[in-house]
Amino acid sequence: MNRREVLARLSTGLAVVGTAGLLSFSALAADTIKIGAVAPKTGPLAGGAAVSQWPNIELWAKEVNDRGGLKLKDGQKKVEIIEYDDKTNPGEHIKAAQRLATQDKVDFIIAPYGTGFNVAAAPIYAKYGYPQIAVTSISDQIGELTGRYPGLFFTLGSTTDFVQGVVHVLTGLREKGDIGNKIAMVNVADAFGIELADVARPLFTEAGFEIVYDKSYPLGTPDLSPIIKGAKAANPDAFVAWSYPPDTFGLTEQAIIEDFQVKAFYTAVATAFPAYGGKFGSKINNVLGAGGTNPDDPKIADYRKRHKEVTGKEPDYWASANTYAALEVLAQAIEGVGEADREKVTQYIKDHSFDTVMGELKFENQNSRKYWTVGQWQDGVFRGVDAVNIDGAAPVRVKEGWE
Repeated sequence: MNRREVLARLSTGLAVVGTAGLLSFSALAADTIKIGAVAPKTGPLAGGAAVSQWPNIELWAKEVNDRGGLKLKDGQKKVEIIEYDDKTNPGEHIKAAQRLATQDKVDFIIAPYGTGFNVAAAPIYAKYGYPQIAVTSISDQIGELTGRYPGLFFTLGSTTDFVQGVVHVLTGLREKGDIGNKIAMVNVADAFGIELADVARPLFTEAGFEIVYDKSYPLGTPDLSPIIKGAKAANPDAFVAWSYPPDTFGLTEQAIIEDFQVKAFYTAVATAFPAYGGKFGSKINNVLGAGGTNPDDPKIADYRKRHKEVTGKEPDYWASANTYAALEVLAQAIEGVGEADREKVTQYIKDHSFDTVMGELKFENQNSRKYWTVGQWQDGVFRGVDAVNIDGAAPVRVKEGWE
């Protein structure tokens, strides 16, 4: 056999091996459902995603795979999670989502973390037909957005519902004579905070409250002492901050330092975080915040136990359960369709109800009307005190100083 024949046979052998390897890889890939996940691992919102988003993806994927995977027409398939850090940058998120769709060719993508990111990324999710179950997103543009993006679903309701929960709580305290009419209001200058503040101004006024201080600040502001000093100088009866995680911690810390005394103190996202209670301890007893849960509900109690066992972390008292419930919706829809057909799965979500840790969820015009709006730290537990279509709210308490 001459040299040319040897090389030819060698090349043929390598080609066969290469083809077999590709077939083997393709067969392996075909046995999984590829799920993309893009959320902050760095940047200002990384701390929030590390509590509410990433651990629930880990828990859900493990539990699905431990039971053998998703049950489809052609057998059970395990889920494979492909993760990217969007660095708390909408442009980075969109690039990562594009990569998941075109290079990684994932079957589904978990919705972004944060209101602004869900709105910014909606066009790219819609372009590739991915259902987008927006958990950490609140907007009064739900009708407009869902009309534009047929695969976009909301689970936390509208901005107006969210604000009305706070108005309802403060009105109840005023009716009991616990607070007066004066409110100091601040907001993070992001889609979430801006929209909430815009909606809150007329709703507070209509309810007979006077906004004596109204200030916004950029996301990631390192020093929030001027904000708290300004609010304190206005001598309000209640303080309301439409805040994201870093500023929720920062505003509370400054309020304690400045001994900012109000009978109702409210901060938004991250007030429900275990780390918030861990950092401030009994000082934040009776602090109000966004969301809530009923820890005495058997489904919630079981979910919280599993979350801690699998991830080693305590879930928060609001978005964590909602995030897990959204993943349950996605799984049940995929199994209901029996295949990774994004268009059919999207339609299935629209047409069916789902059994979740949050109870039965059903989307009407792509919007779920079942969520907590306001919670309160009460003796070491953040309990829901106001909700839409959820029972088990705890009575609201007055804040008496920073213990």
